[in-house]
Amino acid sequence: MNEENNMKEEIMKSDCPVCGGKNTLEVRNKTDNIPYFGDILETSVVCSKCGYQSSDNISLQQNDPSRYTLLINDTKLNTRVAKSQTATITIPELGLKVEPGPKSQGYVSNVEGILTRFEEAVIRALTLEGEELSKEVEDNAMRILQLITNIKIGELTTELILEDPFGNSVIDDDDANKELLSQEEADKLETGFTTIDQ
Repeated sequence: MNEENNMKEEIMKSDCPVCGGKNTLEVRNKTDNIPYFGDILETSVVCSKCGYQSSDNISLQQNDPSRYTLLINDTKLNTRVAKSQTATITIPELGLKVEPGPKSQGYVSNVEGILTRFEEAVIRALTLEGEELSKEVEDNAMRILQLITNIKIGELTTELILEDPFGNSVIDDDDANKELLSQEEADKLETGFTTIDQ
């Protein structure tokens, strides 16, 4: 069976929200089935006038809310991690937590890739603070960067937590512990979606 037959693509034209070009924005929506994520909607937009572009992947499935935990060190750097756009990643010992926001995207990486993303975020925060950076903030950032290095070189073992209220994320390792979340626990997690309660 040809995999191309499983994908459905729809192309529409619209006005560009950036430059106001009439009918210059091409919107492509494609459904696909991706390992770890299941059925997803891939959306990409490109303006032929100003060059504006954006893309997003949205899971079309909802599973039971789940939490994966894994003790990580240098031996777990290659462990595969599939994080959906609604997942929260936490390394409690380092005080690091990334919750989904409106522009959150899913990705497949490994533990080392997750650690590198955290490193880059800390370095970016230091850069943004610039000269207004306090000694306390700088010391804490340097401590976090050192702890991440210690994990990568095997001098520290700590817990990585991946929580997803829609159950579309996974840590693919035999040593990973998976537990289902109660509805109350799932409701406390950010989803990145804007919702209106009536």
